[in-house]
Amino acid sequence: MATKKLILNHEVDGLGAAGDVVEVRAGYARNLLIPRGWATPWSEGAQKQIDALRKSRQTRQIADRDEALALKEKLESTSAKIEMKAGAQGRLFGAVTPALVAEALAASAGVDIDRRAVALPGHVKSSGSYTATVRVHEEITANAKFDVIGKA
Repeated sequence: MATKKLILNHEVDGLGAAGDVVEVRAGYARNLLIPRGWATPWSEGAQKQIDALRKSRQTRQIADRDEALALKEKLESTSAKIEMKAGAQGRLFGAVTPALVAEALAASAGVDIDRRAVALPGHVKSSGSYTATVRVHEEITANAKFDVIGKA
């Protein structure tokens, strides 16, 4: 069973956060993580990249647990709206991305949210109500609701 050492560029559920060095099976790395840009191969010279990712992760996240809990409560009490062009049955022309959700949540809640902290429930390609998971602290995640509205 061959393994490959990788540096995560984004948070991957069940694996780690951006900047973590992980060892995964070679097929998982080759077929999913690397092609989607979620990870890059580890090398001795990549330590600089690891440090930069860890530093950006620390500046993105709130250090104080009380502030993180307040932000979680604020995100869970508001609902964001995303308008996208859609067809007759509500099928979107394109898909909702974590960046769009982060922008909508920032506008509705009045806080700055990094797109890499947002995890969607799957591919959002039709209008309706959805819930995204937002990591606001190392141990704290918020379930933020957003509505996708299709317009002609």
